[in-house]
Amino acid sequence: MDFALDKEQETLQEVVRDFLSAKSGEEAVRAYMEDPAGYDPALWRQMAGELSLQSLAIPEEYGGDGFTFVELGIVLEELGRSLAVTPFLASCVMAAQTLLALDDEEARREFLPRLARGDLIGTVAMAGEAGSWRPEDVATTARRDGDAWILDGTTSFVIDGAVADVLLVVARADDGLGVFTLTPDVDGVSRTPLDCMDQTRKQARVVFDGARARRLGTAAGAERAVTAMLQHTAIAVAAEALGGTAKVLDMAVEYAKTREQFGRPIGSFQAIKHKCATMLVELESSRSAVMYALWAVSAGHEDVPMVASLAKSFCVDAYLSAASENIQIHGGIGFTWEHPAHLYLKRAKNLQSFLGSSDQHRQLLADHLGV
Repeated sequence: MDFALDKEQETLQEVVRDFLSAKSGEEAVRAYMEDPAGYDPALWRQMAGELSLQSLAIPEEYGGDGFTFVELGIVLEELGRSLAVTPFLASCVMAAQTLLALDDEEARREFLPRLARGDLIGTVAMAGEAGSWRPEDVATTARRDGDAWILDGTTSFVIDGAVADVLLVVARADDGLGVFTLTPDVDGVSRTPLDCMDQTRKQARVVFDGARARRLGTAAGAERAVTAMLQHTAIAVAAEALGGTAKVLDMAVEYAKTREQFGRPIGSFQAIKHKCATMLVELESSRSAVMYALWAVSAGHEDVPMVASLAKSFCVDAYLSAASENIQIHGGIGFTWEHPAHLYLKRAKNLQSFLGSSDQHRQLLADHLGV
């Protein structure tokens, strides 16, 4: 594989970066942090209509553009860099990847074209109150009632769960895990926005109390689809973390060049140089991990389970470390609400716990390697 982007991919990165810089700067991010919806519908429509970002990695037969997970990762990196408040991760990664992995052609043809157009926002409800994303910890139950299924239980930390138009619910049936779909307006579904440390990414608690749903695919297919979704989302999170790490390094270096103490820029002091150098090493290591992981998904390589956990644990930890160092380099101003440094620290901390902690992913990696 080639770790360098080709000309088309470089152009995509430049276009997305310029677009987000113009449409989703810090002022816009802060505005939609406070908005109950948690995203800008106009920006979402522009992402679909002007740039076709929602359709980028959806196959052409389902209304998409047929690009690979590498191109999707480029977009995710730029979204992580800008902290753009959008439901992209939930809808274009979690929901779309679940549908693509399921053995349900009817569901793909029903939902994917609408996800690709940005007309429909989807998300996955799986984690329980304790926040575990492990399939064996799924507590929501499903029981058959004629042609329908009845869901009972509580899911939490549902990304963009308060605004999603369709829910893909992972629940436990008599024959194993299943993926079930329903709209949030049906009887027996209640959604409550959660107060989160990371206000740039909204989450919700979704409770099912006798809610009627439709099962997608088979039990065996659901197990594979949920596993694939978790691995692909872990890699998507790593790509977001890469963008965030790059941004906080840029912020730190720029400030170190201009902030003066004792008559010279603080960047000339060895302690600051060491901090920035460490951040750069971790950034480049993260980039290598992300690029290999994106390629592995695109190529259908057997390393996906291993590199998903490797990339997620390493890149998110590197992001959290860099975001913390960025605040230290900025000194007193870095601790203020008015400065954006804390927004990146909070996103990094959120990503560290999302889909399981870094220690859990390192254990998954060790299990995969047979250590």
